Amino acid sequence: MGRGKVVLQRIENKISRQVTFAKRRNGLLKKAYELSILCDAEVALVLFSHAGRLYQFSSSSNMLKTLERYQRYIYASQDAAAPTSDEMQNNYQEYVNLKAHVEILQQSQRNLLGEDLAPLATNELEQLESQVVRTLKQIRSRKTQVLLDELCDLKRKEQMLQDANRVLKRKLDEIDVEAAPPQPPWNGNCSNGGGGGGGVFSSEPPQPEHFFQALGLHAVDVNQPPAPPPGGYPPEWMA
Repeated sequence: MGRGKVVLQRIENKISRQVTFAKRRNGLLKKAYELSILCDAEVALVLFSHAGRLYQFSSSSNMLKTLERYQRYIYASQDAAAPTSDEMQNNYQEYVNLKAHVEILQQSQRNLLGEDLAPLATNELEQLESQVVRTLKQIRSRKTQVLLDELCDLKRKEQMLQDANRVLKRKLDEIDVEAAPPQPPWNGNCSNGGGGGGGVFSSEPPQPEHFFQALGLHAVDVNQPPAPPPGGYPPEWMA
């Protein structure tokens, strides 16, 4: 069976009351010690038994220091909680002044928005107009400055992008030059007239001699002069 609920009332039996006091006292002192260790708290416990015997616990080395600290805190709280009549009068006067100032500011704000203008006189309207004009000038000046700052930032970003574009274009040109195919060689065997160095490009390999023989032709060396016809005289059609 579980433990029954304890009724909170005075124990009439003296022996049972003393036993309960001893158990609960030890438990309370133990809890105070654990609280001071676990939570790094300054704990002071004062306990008097029914017979007038004192039991105490202090987490600090001196119980009196903790009690003095407690008294200072209590007295300071009482002084702060119970202000004098002069302080109350000063606080009330300050409250009245602040309330009046807030009302004046709210009325001025409504006038600047074009509200509640009927009670204003001519000079008050002129002052309000001058104030609005000054405010408008300040707003326009600030707007112009903000636009100029943004324009400067955009120009700086544009210059940075142009520089980056030029760098990228230079790198692309270098890559194109490196990736270009090499030029084919030139055949300089043919010469012009007096043996000049100008060659003629030929992409086909030279034909062998048996190729011309199969066609009924003879390979002729273009560098040799033509042979004279039989008889030493040119034919009539060449005369």
